[in-house]
Amino acid sequence: MSVLLPNMADFDTIYELDEEDERIVSEEHLARYCPEPVIMRGAGHITVFGLSNKFDTEFPSVLTGKVAPEEFKTSISRVNACLKKNLPVNVKWLLCGCLCCCCTVGCSLWPVICLNKRTRRSIQKLLEWENNRLYHKLGLHWKLSKRKCESNNMMEYVILIEFLPKYPIFRPD
Repeated sequence: MSVLLPNMADFDTIYELDEEDERIVSEEHLARYCPEPVIMRGAGHITVFGLSNKFDTEFPSVLTGKVAPEEFKTSISRVNACLKKNLPVNVKWLLCGCLCCCCTVGCSLWPVICLNKRTRRSIQKLLEWENNRLYHKLGLHWKLSKRKCESNNMMEYVILIEFLPKYPIFRPD
């Protein structure tokens, strides 16, 4: 019995890691277990200021086992419905703005820029709602992100599906 007492006293001792060591351990751990994000590029025929008029509803194989294909298709369909509602108005204002551009010294393009910003914000709000409703619980985070096109130097908006890191629960706080 006396042999166990020194070991038991050492059992309750809590050792603190240096902040730098803890940060290095957590960054290494998180980087190791997070796969690359999935990029959903626009699949439409019309693009206004980098925002395509629809996204493809095809289920990426990387998400198998993470989210149901039906939920994925429903989320993309909601984004496409938002784009279908807003982008035709943006295109009409863009054409009117281009026709009147010489007379207004470019000021006629401001309504298109504002409408495009409003469309992006509504998609971002929709994706944030989807994240809070479902995807954060599944370890995913959807966001609208600006990326450089693969074929040219232009920028486009894509849906980026990131995998949330799994925090180590075996380490104390």
